[in-house]
Amino acid sequence: MSTPSSILIPAHNEVGYIEPCLEALLASDETGAAVEVIVMANGCSDATVQVAQTYQDAFARKGWLLTVLDIPEGGKMGALNAGDAAARYGARIYVDADVVVTPPLIAQLAEVLDTDAPRYAGGDPIVAASGSWFTRVYARFWASLPFCTHGVPGFGVFAVNAPARARWGEFPDIISDDTFVRLNFTPDERFRVPAQYSWPMIEGAAPLVRVRRRQDIGVAEVKELFPQLWQNHDPIPADAPPIWRRALRDPIGFAAFALVAIAVRLPHRKGERWARGR
Repeated sequence: MSTPSSILIPAHNEVGYIEPCLEALLASDETGAAVEVIVMANGCSDATVQVAQTYQDAFARKGWLLTVLDIPEGGKMGALNAGDAAARYGARIYVDADVVVTPPLIAQLAEVLDTDAPRYAGGDPIVAASGSWFTRVYARFWASLPFCTHGVPGFGVFAVNAPARARWGEFPDIISDDTFVRLNFTPDERFRVPAQYSWPMIEGAAPLVRVRRRQDIGVAEVKELFPQLWQNHDPIPADAPPIWRRALRDPIGFAAFALVAIAVRLPHRKGERWARGR
């Protein structure tokens, strides 16, 4: 039997995204243990709270408890801390509200976490880009980066068991929660399960630049504030294809990727620290 699990979903103005996220969780395989789902709606000016609440009966029929927290203040870290405070179970599966899991993912994560040894786990991400041509070719190359293809990247979905969650207290006030959590564990403590999940790439060149800049700031922030964690950073795997080879395979995708990388380093307006992911 797998360990009981709490699935925590921070959500800020997620109408249109929270529905497929919750539908996918409803379609998830059973884990063999108790599961609860907590939606931490924070600073919402749309109907995220009301929409999420309409799923409570469906989750009850599945045997999973769905709780919706209506948090007046916006902010992902505050929402994560509120979810952790409300969670009943030690194993935590953190899912972004715009992610769609495949049916096996939650059960596979729960199985990996069913141990007394500290473990961090994630699935196999599928980067979804269905809008602009530029985003599609950028996402195609971005998904070939060793960060995505090797190790346990953790963006969109990551999970820890109770001994692993004890590695830190509250989430700090930083940008990159997934980087912070992942680097609390050595590569040997991180496990990638085969089940997939869909993670949406932001649409459009300018938003890609804004979000890529935010991601870079977030990683630098973790490196500066928590230097002791950086020793757990994944080196480039020896079997990863070099960037020149990937560029030859996909020159258009590489060109889009390079243009965004160059634009990120150009002078820009300040105040983009909390730019949304879409």
